[in-house]
Amino acid sequence: MKRSDKTGLTKLELEVMQAIWKLGSSSVSAVQAELERPLAYTTVQTMLNILERKGKLRRELDGRAYVYSSRVTEAKALGQGVSDIIDRMFGGSTEELVMSLLKNRQIDAKRLAKITKKFNEEAKES
Repeated sequence: MKRSDKTGLTKLELEVMQAIWKLGSSSVSAVQAELERPLAYTTVQTMLNILERKGKLRRELDGRAYVYSSRVTEAKALGQGVSDIIDRMFGGSTEELVMSLLKNRQIDAKRLAKITKKFNEEAKES
């Protein structure tokens, strides 16, 4: 399925973004070296350009090469990804997401109670 929106990140785009978040402003070759899987220079360059067009990265010419830096924080991008999953897989219902995690034993009621307690404590501090 092809994405028509500008918010979502594919798996490879997320890997590239993670490299940028780790390195900060970086050249194509620096991002290429940071990635765990071996990718051709031109593939990394293409991914960086796609992310720049999506508004996730900015690029500036430094001599003869572009240097890429993030326009979005990791927290914001991950939040958008979670929202996308909730919308697509659970009809926008966070309750359905939590119930799915419980039903599939990816989280148990005890852990959920701890998370709820932590959330409530942080909400009081805000």
